[in-house]
Amino acid sequence: MASGLGAIILVLILVKQDVDKHSPEAELLQADLARIEQQDGSLKQSISELNRDALAEIREITKIQAKITRLKSELEQKSDMLSQKQLQMSSIKNSIKNAPHAKQDDVVKADQGGEENYVMGLKVEGKRIVFLIDSSASMTDESLINIIRRKNSSEAEKKKGPKWLRTKRAVRWLLARAPKSSQLAVVAFNKQAYELGGMGWFSSRDASAIAKAFSDLDKLVPTGSTNLQRGLKKVNALKPTDIYLVTDGLPTDGVSGYSSLNPFAACSSLVGKSNKISGACRVKLFRQTVAESAPDRGTKINVILLPIEGDPEAAAEYWRWTATTGGLLISPAVSWP
Repeated sequence: MASGLGAIILVLILVKQDVDKHSPEAELLQADLARIEQQDGSLKQSISELNRDALAEIREITKIQAKITRLKSELEQKSDMLSQKQLQMSSIKNSIKNAPHAKQDDVVKADQGGEENYVMGLKVEGKRIVFLIDSSASMTDESLINIIRRKNSSEAEKKKGPKWLRTKRAVRWLLARAPKSSQLAVVAFNKQAYELGGMGWFSSRDASAIAKAFSDLDKLVPTGSTNLQRGLKKVNALKPTDIYLVTDGLPTDGVSGYSSLNPFAACSSLVGKSNKISGACRVKLFRQTVAESAPDRGTKINVILLPIEGDPEAAAEYWRWTATTGGLLISPAVSWP
């Protein structure tokens, strides 16, 4: 009996010792398990976040792809439209290039062809048309230094000035496009005003009268001041329905009593104290000229403005004047006509 009890006690002691021996290892395993479970949770959270980011990026990529598809479609449409416009432009260019020159029965032959033969918006029309031509010294060239040089040159050299040659081509261009039912007159002005081609009106079909006008124009020497007022007074006597003025800037001379007009007190050139006129005084002179000598209301004014240095206000002033009459201001490219 005693020996059996002792054996049981011995077993219990051994089991207890064995439990005590393995307890720290179990704790370590439990700690490792807890750490692994924590890492697993963190990985699952990271995977979840990555999935959310991936979905967001997929949605953004889908939007970008849709936008790219839309832009490609718009680009294709615009390319088609551009191709159609290029075809239309090519057709227009061909029609202009192949436009017939003046027929044998045309009174004035202008041999220029192609696109440069046209000025957008400018159409010669009217029952009684006056071509008013500036023949002052500035009409010889574009730069002031060349104008001054030509002022001191011979008459032959002045007549060879590039702007004057261009002016004569412009007159021929205009006359060639006058309606066959129109009455015409050509007036040139510098310090004075002159009718070219005879007195009064002549028919646009009168070849001899037009030839005489060209002959008179060829004899003119561009010189002197720009007295637009004298030109307008000469034109007003004809009572035109339409005027085509070819000039390069605002007037420098007039015929009014400027010394008695307050706005011209500082304009010494207009009251006889100087031979130079400022830009501001040219503007005042132009406005006074229009106020005093412009044709009756109902006459359409069209201006072909050729370039010159030092007259920046000319375009704006002539534009206002032409606009009030229903006419046009054209400042053509140097290659025209």
